[in-house]
Amino acid sequence: MTSGEAEMSRRRLISGPGTLLVWLYGVMVVGAVSRSAYQIATEFDRAPLAYSLSAVAGVVYGFITYTLVRGGETARRIALACCVAELVGVLTVGTWTLVEPSAFPDATVWSDFGMGYLFIPVLLPLSAIYWLRKGAPREGAA
Repeated sequence: MTSGEAEMSRRRLISGPGTLLVWLYGVMVVGAVSRSAYQIATEFDRAPLAYSLSAVAGVVYGFITYTLVRGGETARRIALACCVAELVGVLTVGTWTLVEPSAFPDATVWSDFGMGYLFIPVLLPLSAIYWLRKGAPREGAA
């Protein structure tokens, strides 16, 4: 891939809807990391699992944000894998909080499929997966 093609691939990830994804993931990084950092520092013994999962969510959001901004085919593939992992996490934790609410004395970012965050945690990876798959190079394309 030439440098011009690499730059075009990078721009394609963060143009149009990709720009909105970067901003939304950035907001989620700030929300999840700041919330979990405060909770871990001040009341970790109250709900260690919930607060730790929120911290993990913040790290995942940060990594996805970085790969989207970085751009390029390798970053797109990594972001896609991370978004799939994020979606699995949201669905797992969301289901877990409904089936066994006593395991979570306090909410995580992904509790109830992200209801406390307007369901953005479940909608964001779905949107990102669609965008990243749409931006994938086509077989046989020169």
